[in-house]
Amino acid sequence: MARSVRVRAFAAGLFGVGLGGCVALPSGTASSASSNETLEATTNFSVPQPVGALSSAAQPEAIASASQDHAPPAPPPNLASLPDPVVVSIPKSPRGNRPYVVWGKRYTVLDSAEGYDSTGTASWYGTKFNGRETSSGEVYDMFDLTAAHRSLPLPSFVRVTNLDNGKSTVVRVNDRGPFHPQRIIDLSYAAAVKLGFHEQGVAPVRVQTAAPQAQPAMLDAPMFVRAGRFERYRDADAACDELAPMVSADAYVIRAHGAFTVRIGPLETPRDAERLTALLAFQERAPVTVEE
Repeated sequence: MARSVRVRAFAAGLFGVGLGGCVALPSGTASSASSNETLEATTNFSVPQPVGALSSAAQPEAIASASQDHAPPAPPPNLASLPDPVVVSIPKSPRGNRPYVVWGKRYTVLDSAEGYDSTGTASWYGTKFNGRETSSGEVYDMFDLTAAHRSLPLPSFVRVTNLDNGKSTVVRVNDRGPFHPQRIIDLSYAAAVKLGFHEQGVAPVRVQTAAPQAQPAMLDAPMFVRAGRFERYRDADAACDELAPMVSADAYVIRAHGAFTVRIGPLETPRDAERLTALLAFQERAPVTVEE
């Protein structure tokens, strides 16, 4: 039986602009050979149809009118200043990297993201898919800098530049889509905020491969420390206000692994990180983790 991964389709967004949507397709249908993947997701249609034989109720036009995505009601205020993800070499995901079929059209996956450079329209997806599994198997977090792409390997790192305002960010591609013909990439809500088009819904962009960053040979490379785990942003923000006067580095709130935490740094030496870790342990700010 073929593996199943999530499909993103065109849907009307909060601001009247097309965003991502999902349609349920059964895995292991006759049209899916062992070398292909049948894409699957969650929707309110009660009778799933085989790939290439969707009922009229499950066509993209119907999905667009029936599915609604939204911005979060109270997003963290620092999304526009999120640091770019660190670009590193990561093995391909065991999921989401084989040829696949969506609505009768076959898609192939590039062997490598090296040299990728394309321009087109970007959209974003938010609360409707937050917490759901992506094509790579990761859970989608709309406050992380991630994206969906039809053909780039999973995962890949790309730099996306908003051609209207010059803003750019690095994102990690971990999902498949968008399958609207006029979109080339579907960004997380956080990435859309950072690029300045979350209110418009779409923007012209350039998407380029982001090369892995060379690791410095010196031992005193900048480091970061995370302190605490909070379900609510305001609790993390209060902890950040308490910690900021105690440390010599920047302190700010980020979202990580489904919760909020205080990130402190950059720190110049491992010794600085050790001292800060000891201070935070004394202050009972567990859990405390060090990023290198």
